[in-house]
Amino acid sequence: MRRNRRIAVLLVPAAALAMAACSSGGSSAGSTAAADFTGTPTGTLNGWAFDNPDEVGTSRLDYAAKQLGDVDVKLDQTAFDAQKFTTRLAGGDVPDVVQMDRRYVTTYAAQNLIMPLDKCFQAHDVDADTWWYKFVVDDVRYKDQVWAVPQFYQPPAILLNERVMKAAGVTDDQIDTSKPDVLIPAIAKMYKESGGVPTTLGFDPVATGQAGLWVLANGGHLTDKDGKPTLDDPSNEAGIDLLKKITDAQGGFAKVKSFTDAFDTFGENNQFVADQVGAQVDAQWYPNVLSPYLDKVQLGAVPFLGKDGKPFSVASGSAFVIPTAAKNPAAACAWAIDLTSSAAWDAAGEARGATRKADGGVNTGLFTGSPEADKALRTTWVVPSGNASFDQVISTYYDVLDYGRTFGSSPAGQELENELNNAVTAALLGDKSTKEALADAQSAAQRAYDNVTAGS
Repeated sequence: MRRNRRIAVLLVPAAALAMAACSSGGSSAGSTAAADFTGTPTGTLNGWAFDNPDEVGTSRLDYAAKQLGDVDVKLDQTAFDAQKFTTRLAGGDVPDVVQMDRRYVTTYAAQNLIMPLDKCFQAHDVDADTWWYKFVVDDVRYKDQVWAVPQFYQPPAILLNERVMKAAGVTDDQIDTSKPDVLIPAIAKMYKESGGVPTTLGFDPVATGQAGLWVLANGGHLTDKDGKPTLDDPSNEAGIDLLKKITDAQGGFAKVKSFTDAFDTFGENNQFVADQVGAQVDAQWYPNVLSPYLDKVQLGAVPFLGKDGKPFSVASGSAFVIPTAAKNPAAACAWAIDLTSSAAWDAAGEARGATRKADGGVNTGLFTGSPEADKALRTTWVVPSGNASFDQVISTYYDVLDYGRTFGSSPAGQELENELNNAVTAALLGDKSTKEALADAQSAAQRAYDNVTAGS
C-alpha cells in the first residue's frame, strides 16, 4: 500500500457505552458519493473521542502529525458518548473523524450518518481484507461496504493461577471449556468459601463481560447475515447453560458476581496475587496489568476452546469513522491511514519498548488487528523475559490470534450486547429460564433494530 499501513490510539479495552436510538437523519448518501479522498490533505482536521492515549497512542499521533504537515489536527480528548454524537450531528457540529467501539459502527452506517470507506482505502492503496484479520473487518462491514478503520484485536484466553491449581490437584488440561464434565469437577476442587461467602473461585468465567464469547463458542449466533438479531435462536442456549453450571458450582451467580466485583483487579492485591481465582477468562491486555507482580504470582494460560475442542476467540475493539457531513474527509481518511500504518506501529513498538525498559516490566506485545503488524512487532519487541511461565502466557495469546470470529455486524449492535447480558444475568440468577430470557432479549434487540433501520 502507498502509505504503509494503519491502526490507532488506545491500548486499553473500550469502555461500555450506552446506545442511543436515533432517527435516520443526517446527510444523504449523495454527500458520501461526493467525498474526495484523493486530494492532498490540508486545512483543519477535527477529531472527537480520543480520550486517554498512552505512549502507544501518542507515538502514533506524533507520527501521523508529521505525515500531514499541512493539516492542523485538533483532537477533543473526551470519551465517546452515543447521545452526544447524534446531538452534535443533528446540530451541525460535525467532527471530521470519531473514535468509537466497533459495535456502534453499523448502527450509524444503517442511518447514513457515517461514510463507507472503501474509496478511502482505495485512494491510499489499502486492502482492508489483507491488512486486517478478516473477522476484524467483518465487525465494520455492512451491506458489502466497510464503514470504519478498525483498530485492535486483543483476544481472550484463560489465565491460570498455578499456585491455586496445584494446591487443589488440578492440571492445566482440566481447564477445558469444551469438556464440561472435566471442567466442572476441577472448578469444584478449587472453590473455597467461608460462611457461605466465596474466598477462592475455581474459575471466573466473566459471565456478563464475556457473554458473547461463551454463546458463540458453543455454537450460537447473535445475528443473521443481514445483521438482524437472532438472540432467541435455540443454539444460543448451550453457552448460557454452561455458564450456569459453572456459577452454580461456586455458590451461584449472585455470590460469584458479588465476589468478583470486589477484586482489586488493577492493584497490587489483585485476584491472582491474593489467590482469589484458580482460573479466569481475560483479554490480552490483562497480562500487562499483572507483569509488575510476577514475583508474587504463578501464572499459566490455556486457550479458550469451542465445543469442537479447537481454540476460539472473538474480535472486539474500537475504530475510526468519518461522519457523512464531515468538512474535511480527505484529511480524516489520510490521518486514519497514517495512524494505523506499519511505520506508525513501528513508532508505537519503540515507545512501548522504552516504557518497559524504564519500568522494568515485560513487553507482552501489541495486538493491532493486523496480522502483518502483529508479526513484525512480536519479532522486534517480544523477547524472553526470564520468566518461562509468563513467556508461555504471552505465547498463548499469540497462538489464538488466528481463531477469531466477529460478533456480527448489526445496526442494533450495542443494544444486542446489552440485551444478551441482561438475558445471561436473568438466566444465571434463576429469574427466568434460558429460553425465556433470550426471548425477552430478542424482543428488545429487535425493537432497536427496527428503530435504526426504519426508512433505510
